[in-house]
Amino acid sequence: MDTKKILVTGGAGFIGSALIRHIIQNTQDSVVNVDKLTYAGNLKNLPEVDSSIRYFFEKIDICDKIELKRVFAEHKPDMVMHLAAESHVDRSINNPYSFIETNIIGTYTLLEVVRFYWQELKEKKKKDFRFLHVSTDEVYGDLPHPKNVKDANLYLFEETNAYSPSNPYSASKASSDLLVRAWLRTYGLPSFITHCSNNYGPYHYPEKLIPLIILNCLSGKRLPVYGSGDQIRDWLYVEDHVRALYKVINEGVVGETYNIGGNNEKQNIEVVLTICNILQKLVPSNIPYHSLVDYVDDRPGHDKRYAINANKIKQELGWQPIETFDTGIHKTVKWYIDNLKLYDFQNHNNKFQIKNSGCEN
Repeated sequence: MDTKKILVTGGAGFIGSALIRHIIQNTQDSVVNVDKLTYAGNLKNLPEVDSSIRYFFEKIDICDKIELKRVFAEHKPDMVMHLAAESHVDRSINNPYSFIETNIIGTYTLLEVVRFYWQELKEKKKKDFRFLHVSTDEVYGDLPHPKNVKDANLYLFEETNAYSPSNPYSASKASSDLLVRAWLRTYGLPSFITHCSNNYGPYHYPEKLIPLIILNCLSGKRLPVYGSGDQIRDWLYVEDHVRALYKVINEGVVGETYNIGGNNEKQNIEVVLTICNILQKLVPSNIPYHSLVDYVDDRPGHDKRYAINANKIKQELGWQPIETFDTGIHKTVKWYIDNLKLYDFQNHNNKFQIKNSGCEN
């Protein structure tokens, strides 16, 4: 199959839009973007893409079975890349229902529509069809913190790790993963699952750690940090992530799970202070940005450390991240400085921050 039509759910979100930009700009494939356009979805994340004759947009909810069936019947995709999800831990703690609805019921609805669509395909197209479910490393729970073990490098997320989700968000994603595995085992639906570490980069909705810290600095507002800020995350530049996703759906082995990590473990406070230092050089402030750090009570069930072993995708598919955290974070900070007016970011604090909380992915 030389060129494909790929249906992407959640294509107006942060990772989904990066994936669509990658496909349109670097391949000859066409894309059907299925997105509900919730608070975190924005078609402004797709500059110039909407003018491509290889791009189609459908504003629908993945829980709407009738509309999903219409989209599949009209567009006849060759592959599906499922990224639509509620993804913010703090929001899941405050309102779990929307996470259950979108991440579990939505995935179930999509799987059923895909299953019946796939079963009716002609032999060649049916054989080549693929379904990729994009998940998170948070389904594994957390890992020992370096301060509590002799060698933390011995503890990494492997594809075979048992699931141990810590919050409603990660529990809903773990549930959706299990649905995909069941549809593979029971119905033979040709599928893959990927687990990624914390993404960052341009167009990131500013409720998450990195964009919120950047924008709060530029607004002179406090930089809320949970606990002591010693929680560790593995940071993955979003463009590296979407390269991996495209490689998995085209070259991966059906039924396999692939962990995708950035090999960049950082404490949250390290990330915050790095951003402060970069901004102090690019946009000097008389009041040092790091003086805005405000430590707040830790959130319930907060995972202490995430770290991915990405050897499998490197060895089997030849993927590895291009960006280091240093290069990626500089690109990200610069992008936000250059695009402050894109989403009316100057009013971001009232719009995007959960009251009295810290900030994190």
